[in-house]
Amino acid sequence: MQFTPEKYRIPDIPMQPFIDPVEIWDYLNNSFPTTEKVREIVSKSLSKKRLNLEEVAILINSTDDESVQLIKNGARELKQNVYGNRIVLFAPLYVGNRCSNNCVYCGFKASNRAQIRKTLSKDELIKEVEALEDEGQKRLILVFGEHAEYSPEFIAEAVRATYDVKKGNGEIRRVNINAAPLDIEGYKTVKEAGIGTYQVFQETYHPEAYKKYHPSGRKADYNWRLTALDRAQEAGIDDVGIGALIGLYDWRFEVMSLVRHTNHLEACYNVGPHTISFPRIKDASRLHIGDHYFASDEDFVRMVAILRMAVPYTGMILTAREPAALRDEVIQYGVSQIDGGTKIELGSYSFKEKNSNLDKGQFQINDDRPLNEIVDELLEQDMIPSFCTACYRLGRTGEHFMEFSVPGFIKRFCTPNAILTLAEYLYDYAPAQTKEKGMRVIEKNIDGLSENLQKEVRSKIERIKLGERDLFL
Repeated sequence: MQFTPEKYRIPDIPMQPFIDPVEIWDYLNNSFPTTEKVREIVSKSLSKKRLNLEEVAILINSTDDESVQLIKNGARELKQNVYGNRIVLFAPLYVGNRCSNNCVYCGFKASNRAQIRKTLSKDELIKEVEALEDEGQKRLILVFGEHAEYSPEFIAEAVRATYDVKKGNGEIRRVNINAAPLDIEGYKTVKEAGIGTYQVFQETYHPEAYKKYHPSGRKADYNWRLTALDRAQEAGIDDVGIGALIGLYDWRFEVMSLVRHTNHLEACYNVGPHTISFPRIKDASRLHIGDHYFASDEDFVRMVAILRMAVPYTGMILTAREPAALRDEVIQYGVSQIDGGTKIELGSYSFKEKNSNLDKGQFQINDDRPLNEIVDELLEQDMIPSFCTACYRLGRTGEHFMEFSVPGFIKRFCTPNAILTLAEYLYDYAPAQTKEKGMRVIEKNIDGLSENLQKEVRSKIERIKLGERDLFL
C-alpha cells in the first residue's frame, strides 16, 4: 500500500516512541467541524482512503445530531463495502493469570490477594481446547498474565499444543496471542510456533495517565510497551493488534492515539495493525479508579463509527465486556470480529456447570451467551457468522493482506470462505433450527456471487456434506 505520513513533532523511527500528547491535544482543540467538512471526510473514507489526524479530530468534535448521523451512516456503508455482512467469531482462552504488574484497574494485579493464581497444565489446556472445539470454535486467542513463568518458550509450547488438539471434526486453525511485550528474539520464538496475530494493548496512550495506572512491574515502562509491536515487526510478525482500554483517559485522546499508532506502523513497516480493539472498563476484582473517564454508550457507538471511518481496512474487535443489545448495535458501524461463548475464568470451558472453585476473572463480561445463540442471532440479522482462516494459510497477511484489503478486494475471498466455514459449523455443531436458518442465509449470499464463484462454492458445500473439511478459496 502507499501511505504518506503526516509531519509529526516526533518523527516515525522504528522502535522509537512516537506519541506526543501536546500534538494530539492541539489537533483536538483546533479542529473545528462544519456539516460540510464532515460530508467531505465521510466521502473520502467511503473511497477507502485513510483519514489524517485533523480529519479524525473533526469527526470527534462533531457532536450535533446531523453530523453524528452522517458519521454513523458512513461507517455502516463503509463496513458493508469492505467486509460485506460477515462477522468473524473467536473465543478467548485464558492460560494463566499470574502477573508481576500492579495495574490499578485489573483483577490479575500482583497485589490482589483475593485472586486465585493458576496456570493451566498441558492436560488442562487440552481439555479446554477440546471443549471449545465441541462448540464449533476454530479461532482462539490465548491470554497470559505478564509474568516470568510465561516465557516465549512457554507461550510457543501452548500454541503448538492447541494446534495439535483434534476432536471429531474439530480443530483450531488460528491461534492469536495476548501476552506481555517481548524482545525481538522472544517474538521470533513465538512466531515459529505458527501464531496468528500478536496483541499488545497500550491501555492508555497518555503518558501521565499511564504512569498513574501502572505503578510497578515491567509494564510501568511506557515506552517499552509503546514500541512492543515494532519489535514484533522486526521479528517478522506482520500481523499485530493494537488497542486501548476505554475509561482510563479521555476516549477522544485514545482514538487519536490509535490512529497515530496506525500511522507509525505504516510509516515504519508499510503495514498497519491487523486489528484494533477498544474494550471498555468494566468491573474487576478490587477495581477502584473512579468513573471520570468512563465512556457512555452513546459516545462508545460514535467512537466505533469514527474508528471505522479512520481506518477502513483494519479489523475491529468488540468483546463480550459489552452487553448483547449494545453489541448488536455497534456491529453495524464497523466491528468485524466478536468473541462468542466467552468464559474468562481459567478452566471454565471444560466445566459444563458453574464451578465455585474456579478463579475470579480479570474483569466482568456482559454477554455470556453460548456460541450457537450468537450464531443464531447473527443469522436472524442476515449476517454470515465466519470462522474463516484462509488468508493466513495462503500467505495473505501483513503487507500482502493490505494489498487485498485496502482496495476492498478481500471481500471477494471473504464472503465465499465465510459461507464455507458457516456450512461446516451448521453440519457439525448447529441444532436443526439454526441449521435451517443458516442454510437460508447461505443460499441468499451465494446468489449474490458471480456465476463462477457460485458454482465453486456450491461444489465445495456438497463436498462438506460428504465429510470433507477445511475447504477454502
